[in-house]
Amino acid sequence: MNQSDINYDRIAEAIDYIRTHFKSQPDLNEVAKKIHLSPFHFQRLFTEWAGTSPKKFLQYISIEHAKKMLKERQSTLSVTAFESGLSGTGRLHDLFINIEGMTPAEYKQGGKNLFIHYSFAESPFGNIIIASTNKGICYMAFCKESDDHALTLLINHFPHAQYEQRLDRIQQNALFIFQHDWTKLNQIKLHLKGSDFQLKVWQALLTISSGHLSTYGTIAHTIEKPNASRAVGTAIGSNPVAYLIPCHRVIQSTGEIGGYRWGSTRKAAILGWEASQNKYTDIQSPL
Repeated sequence: MNQSDINYDRIAEAIDYIRTHFKSQPDLNEVAKKIHLSPFHFQRLFTEWAGTSPKKFLQYISIEHAKKMLKERQSTLSVTAFESGLSGTGRLHDLFINIEGMTPAEYKQGGKNLFIHYSFAESPFGNIIIASTNKGICYMAFCKESDDHALTLLINHFPHAQYEQRLDRIQQNALFIFQHDWTKLNQIKLHLKGSDFQLKVWQALLTISSGHLSTYGTIAHTIEKPNASRAVGTAIGSNPVAYLIPCHRVIQSTGEIGGYRWGSTRKAAILGWEASQNKYTDIQSPL
């Protein structure tokens, strides 16, 4: 386990503790003791990771903040945006991330005749596995267990593909998503295996810009299937490209964070991190 993983694990443990003991409002000393750090080192580690203090971060992942963000998003979504599936900020995101569905043959044959490069990389939220075909990123996931386990899950997704462990330019370009300098970010192409409905849902997720939130019901309206919230939730849960397709920005209409394929604590960590980075993203981020 590298230092980046250790640091994220400590951050995640702190966030989990803060969320669990929210009503008692734990202070800095209490949280630091829980993760076996001095208050000084915990404050420094957390601020370096999040760009803000633990206290401010807690506000960012509160239900009150979530409700406020949902209200703001609802007020900015015009009828035109619903019809096109794109808001103004989402349009910018759409220019940077382009989804191409796999052909029916590729889809049905489990990746037969596909040659896939994969590699492992660090992110602010733990290790990830990222994979690409010659057409774009086809898979990205947080490594919840070992690298071997993450690779097994990738192979299960495309059981008949050929694999080579190699970091290519397509992957390198996509990994700039975790940097503050968005000027290096070129267009990211995604090459995805999914049904027409899934692809439509994943495309709609691209309209949610960093630091903003949406709900399952709003996404259902965006794709003109207002009664399909449950099916939308299933499609979101099967998103094969973590973070790039921002399924983490979809929460419950009550303001509760809700579930996440890679863990609700990680989801809270990402949302809080994005909210605290928004001073950068307002100017520089296409997402």
